[in-house]
Amino acid sequence: MSSGTPKFEDYDREEAEEFRGFIVNSSASATDFINRTSSPDALRYLVEDAEIDRRVSGNRNEVRQALLTSNVTPFEVKQTVAQRNYNLGETLVPDTVKKNALTAIEVGKPIVLYGPTGTGKTYFAKQLALEACIDYSIHTATPTWTPADITGSIQPETKDGEIEYHRRAGCVSQGIQKANEYQDNWGVIIDEITRADISQVFGPLYTAIEDEDQVIFRNDDGDPLTLNDNVKIICTMNMSDRTVNELDNAITRRFAMIELSRYGDEERASLFDRWIGELGSDVDIDRDKLQELFESHHQGINEGTTTSGEDGIMEFGPMHYEDVTQFLKHACGDGGQYRGEEDVAVGQAFATYIAPRILNTAALPQINRLASHYETLDNQFEAFDLSPAMDLANQQAEAEEREMGVSAYE
Repeated sequence: MSSGTPKFEDYDREEAEEFRGFIVNSSASATDFINRTSSPDALRYLVEDAEIDRRVSGNRNEVRQALLTSNVTPFEVKQTVAQRNYNLGETLVPDTVKKNALTAIEVGKPIVLYGPTGTGKTYFAKQLALEACIDYSIHTATPTWTPADITGSIQPETKDGEIEYHRRAGCVSQGIQKANEYQDNWGVIIDEITRADISQVFGPLYTAIEDEDQVIFRNDDGDPLTLNDNVKIICTMNMSDRTVNELDNAITRRFAMIELSRYGDEERASLFDRWIGELGSDVDIDRDKLQELFESHHQGINEGTTTSGEDGIMEFGPMHYEDVTQFLKHACGDGGQYRGEEDVAVGQAFATYIAPRILNTAALPQINRLASHYETLDNQFEAFDLSPAMDLANQQAEAEEREMGVSAYE
C-alpha cells in the first residue's frame, strides 16, 4: 500500500482499496473522496469492507452525512450506514401481511397497519420502514394534534426584544426534507393515529396524496415541499374500539389498509414456543404449563371459553406475552427478585404487562368478565397464582361502578 499522499484521479474501487489507510485515517480525506468519486463500488467497499463510517478518524458524522447525501452511494449502502445501530430482529407478522405492506409501499401508497392491541403494529412499522427506506422518523399522534403537526406552521420567536417568525415543519414535511436531502426513500411513521381527529388532521395530506404538485409547506428559504414517491408514510391504528367501516372514507380511499390480525393458531403457538424457549435453564417453571396458560388466556380473551358459552371479551394480540417471558427470565433466574417464587412471579407478570393493557380499553361488562376469566384460570392452573391480575380487574370494576353510581350486577 502506498504511504504517500494519493493524487486521486479515477476515484474508483481500485483506488479506494489502494489508499484505504489514508482515507480512513482522516475524515477530511474520506469526505473528499466520497464527494469526488463516481464509483458506487468504491463507496460500497469503503462502507462494507472498510467500515469507514465507523472507523474513520475525525468527524464521523461528516463522513456519514457525505455518504448519505451522495447520489453515487447505492441505496443498500445508505441503509447500512443509517442503520448500523438498529437491531429489531426478524419479522414476526404473518408472511401475507409483510407481502401486502411491501407491495403497497412499492406502488407508492401510504399505508395503515391496523388491528387489535398486541399484534406488533408499531414494531412491524419500524421493520417495514428499515426494509423499504434508508431510515425513518416516528411520531405519535395525540388528541391535540392539528394539521400543522402534519404539514407545518409558522412560529413566533423573540430575539433581542424583537419578534421574528420561523417555519416549523410538520412530521410529513420533515420526511420530505429528509428524502430530498438523501435523494432516496425516507420513512415517516405516524403511530396511533386514532388518538387524533383523523379527518381534521389529515385534511391537507389527503390533497397532497392525490396531487403531487400540491405544496404542503415551504421551508425557511421559501422553497416548496411537495409529497413525492421517496416519502413512505406508514401509520398504525389500534382498532380495539372501532372498525374500518367506522373510519372516514377519505383515509380508506387514499391509504392501503393492512390488517394485522390475532395470528393463526400455529403462528401464535410458534411465537409462544419461541419466547418461552428463551427462559434460562435456571428458571424453574413448567414450560408446557406456561404455554398452556398463554393459550387458555388468549382464547378466553378473544373467543371465549368452551364452558361459558359466551363470545370473546375483546380482540387481543399475542405480542404482549413476550413481556411476560422477559419478566420471568429476569425475575426467576439466579439472583432474581422472585427466585423460588415462580408461581407468584407469573401472576405478577400478568398483572404488570397483560391485564392493564386489556383493562385500558375495556367497558364495565368486559372488566367483570375479565375478572371472572382470571378467576377461572387461577383455579385451572394451580401451579400459578393469578390472583394479582384478578384483583386488578375487580378493583377497576369497583372503581367504574362507583363512578357510574351503579352495580354491575344490578
